[in-house]
Amino acid sequence: MWGALSIMRSAIVLVGGLAERAGGMEKYFFRYRGRTFIDTMIYTLSGILDDIVLVARDKEQCRRFSHIKGVRCVADIRRGIGPIGGLHAGVQYIRGDTVFVSACDMPLIKKEVILHLFSLIESYDAVVPCWDKDRLEPLHAVYRRDALMRYLDQGGEPLSLRGMVQTLNTRFVGVNEIRTVDPELTSFININRLEELEAIGGTQGSD
Repeated sequence: MWGALSIMRSAIVLVGGLAERAGGMEKYFFRYRGRTFIDTMIYTLSGILDDIVLVARDKEQCRRFSHIKGVRCVADIRRGIGPIGGLHAGVQYIRGDTVFVSACDMPLIKKEVILHLFSLIESYDAVVPCWDKDRLEPLHAVYRRDALMRYLDQGGEPLSLRGMVQTLNTRFVGVNEIRTVDPELTSFININRLEELEAIGGTQGSD
């Protein structure tokens, strides 16, 4: 896609959350504008990236995505530790040198934002959007695969998303800069509750 000398770019989409605030429902199969969340995300990502890996809780959940072409689904290796466990599994399987990471409840991701984040990686380990010094978007960010693996394979202190981005050589990008390619910042809308789904005009089932 990017030419023989280009660096491959991957995506990890985390689909293994329990969705407790959405009544335990499968958020990735909520619908928005005629597509499921997961189909919408894959449509966006497949147009700009070389490789997409979904990370599920277990092999049984992976089977929920067997109908989706052009992606691979892998199961958590370290279970019960939240999204950091999903990252650990996904990074073992991606083919790219750099990777965009997202949760499955962000159906309005935009290719312009993702490409902008990739363009800023340069010599950094990570490019992470932020609202301020305390409000970060580590699950709508770009990372170097080798830097992720170094952090996720270490022992000692419990792993965490915040600890990860603070440990890595991270470039933080203010949302005002993101507004240049996403004026309303809709990329960062995540759907945790049914009322949030209704607010964007989405539905739980067929439109």
